[in-house]
Order: sequence, then structure tokens, then C-alpha cells
Amino acid sequence: MSSAPFCRDCLNLAASPLAERCAACGSPRLLRHKERDTLSIAHVDCDAFFAAVEKRDDASLANKPVIIGGGKRGVVSTACYVARTYGVRSAMPMFQALKLCPHAVVIPPNGEKYRKAGHEVRELMLELTPLVEPVSIDEAFLDLTGTERLHHGSPALTLARFAHKVEEEIGITISVGLSYNKFLAKIASDFQKPRGFSIIGREEAPAFLADKPVGIIPGIGASAQARLAKVGVTQIAHLRDVPLKILFEALGRDAQRLSRLAWAEDTRRVTPERETKSISAETTFDMDLKSFDDLEPILWRLSEKVSRRLKAAELAGRSVTLKLKDKDFRLLTRTRSGLAPTQLAARLFEPARQLLKASCDGTAYRLIGIGAADLCDGGEADKGDLADQSVIKQAQMESAIDKIRDKFGAAALQKGIALRNKPQR
Repeated sequence: MSSAPFCRDCLNLAASPLAERCAACGSPRLLRHKERDTLSIAHVDCDAFFAAVEKRDDASLANKPVIIGGGKRGVVSTACYVARTYGVRSAMPMFQALKLCPHAVVIPPNGEKYRKAGHEVRELMLELTPLVEPVSIDEAFLDLTGTERLHHGSPALTLARFAHKVEEEIGITISVGLSYNKFLAKIASDFQKPRGFSIIGREEAPAFLADKPVGIIPGIGASAQARLAKVGVTQIAHLRDVPLKILFEALGRDAQRLSRLAWAEDTRRVTPERETKSISAETTFDMDLKSFDDLEPILWRLSEKVSRRLKAAELAGRSVTLKLKDKDFRLLTRTRSGLAPTQLAARLFEPARQLLKASCDGTAYRLIGIGAADLCDGGEADKGDLADQSVIKQAQMESAIDKIRDKFGAAALQKGIALRNKPQR
């Protein structure tokens, strides 16, 4: 077990154990930890990913506050680190972000560009290990157990080399968390951003977690935190001392798992394939909308988007969820479950339409979305039965429409409902 540091900037391995700076390049970014070379579970997170890609592609943005997001009615998708110094955060309403940082450069999201960069990072990850578990477009867990001989170095050194390669070849930066399980690796990657590399070892983990807020445990959201606070639980150390019966009352059936995480116990493996749980689409309006007649055509267009995504992923949904957000940012969700597997826009739209009609009570909404969940293989979808042969005709009709759109563009053929009340963006 080695405690000698190595330099994260020049990768010099000959640093003195007591050195504060690298003797070769003078950098203070020395990585030292007594368990460093025994740990192999990592979480890698791209720093302010969308904004970083935009800054990479436009050098004039380098030192400017950059916000990726929609119009004034939208929310912040990503804020660069300069913008964050003004208090701008992801998911913040755009009007609030611009109030905090009125001189920010606002850029609409470019999904295709970000997907391409994310794919490039993923390909470099797969050069390190086949055990890469994507979490989102810009983050993943990696298991580098047993890769020392292949990469001629410990997982920590391999990851430091990887961070260099991402910066040099892709032009963005990453932060790395290294530990012995996924829970702690994820927590570690949030430290020292951007260009961070943090380690949490076995020996220190329980004490390290003790004074941390319970909210850092995945699965304990704002409402669960409020329930726990009522019984005096605000820190992870408190969570360890609470009888399991009280935890069940506050957290439900997830209580045992969360209690184990409080003791730094996490047995989840890094699995290369992550199951898709839902496919959805949503949009935010420039002006609040109240009436069903205004919202219905927007819901149809979103249903078509979800349908196309299901077909592309070769999946089908057996439940439909309607999502609405009111002018005060309160979120309303309604779900219709137990549906026959479908990929069809019309079959997704109809139950969502019924849910929407019941929700149009005069409330002003700023956002609407629809999602398909309880997913299954697309081969099970839209088979019909003796009692319902119309689904087969619908499937044939949508297939013909899809072919025309593939050839001539998405606007080549539209249902009348889609042309009503086109929303402003």
C-alpha cells in the first residue's frame, strides 16, 4: 500500500510523501491517500457539461458566465462555474437566473452536439474497462477492479491519465470520485469541482459520513428530509441511531436500504446496461395556459415525440403519465396504468388527454409533459385482439406516416389537432 502522492498534472510518480508541490512541474495537485491504490469503484462526472462544450467551441465564451437553457419562461439546464458564482444553479427558473446574472450569455441547448461529446467520453471510458454504467449523458460509474496489469498502474493512476486524455482529446474537464462502492464514489466526485479527484476509503467512511446532511443519501428527497427532521434526524449520524420502526414510518419500504447507506454499506455492482425506466417529452410555455383547448394540441405533439422515441428504442409503454407545472412551479403528475403495451401516439394520447381534461380546473400551467413507463419490448406492442382490431389499423397508419416523415421531414404530414394553437417558445 503506497501513500506517496503522484501529480495529477504531469503524472510524475516520484513525488516525496511530504511534498506540497510536484518537483517536476510545480503543481499543487498531488493525489495522496493511504487507500488510494486499493480502491477501484469510480464515479466520473463531466464538469458543467453543456456549458463546457459550448465554451470549447467558442473561445470568446471562456471567461464569461454562460447559461444553457430556454427562454425567460424556461429553466436553467446548465450553468458554467462563472455563472454559479452569481448564485445561478441548474433547474432554476430562467427569469431568476437572469436577475442574479443579467449579463450572462444564454445559449439554447444543442442536444445533438452534447450527445456527440458524451459519446466520445463514453468511448474513452470503455477503453479503461467494459464495466461502465452510464447514469446520464455526462456521468457514469466505472469498475476498474483487476485492471492494474492492463493499464500498468493502479485504478487511481489510470483515472488520472483518463482525465488528461478527456481534456486533450475532447476539450472538456471531468471530476472523479474513487472509493470501494458506488454510493461513496458518487459523493466523492462532487468534491473539489471542477477538475476534482477525491477519494473516500473504507477506514474513514463511517466517520466521514457522520456529520453530513441526510439529503446526500440518494432516495432521501426534500419531503423525506422534512419527515425525518420531525423526529430529530438531520445528519447521517442521527439516522444510524433511529429505531428501524421509526425509519419505516418516515421512509417506507426503502428504510432498510437507506439505513445501510448511512453506515457506508452499498452492495450494488457496476452494471454496463442500465434499464430504461421511462421515455418522456415536455415543453414550457412563454405564457401560462389554462384551457383544455389550448393544452390539448400541445399534448398531441408531445405524444408524437414520445411515440417516435419509443419506436427508436424498440420499447413499448404500459402506463402513461401526465405532467403539469403551475405558475408557482408546483408539480402535478397523474398516471394511468395497466394499459396494453403500445408505441402509438394515439394510444398514448388518449389516456393522457382524459387526465388533462380532469386537471383543467382553471389552474394556469406553465409546463406540460407526457411520459410512457412500465416499459417492455417493442415486439409486444399494438397486437390487438378479437375485441379490439382498431389498434392494428392505427399501427399501420402510423407506420405509413412515419415513412413519409422519414423521407420528407417531420412537418410533411400532420394531423389537424397538431396545427391548432401552435405554442410560442
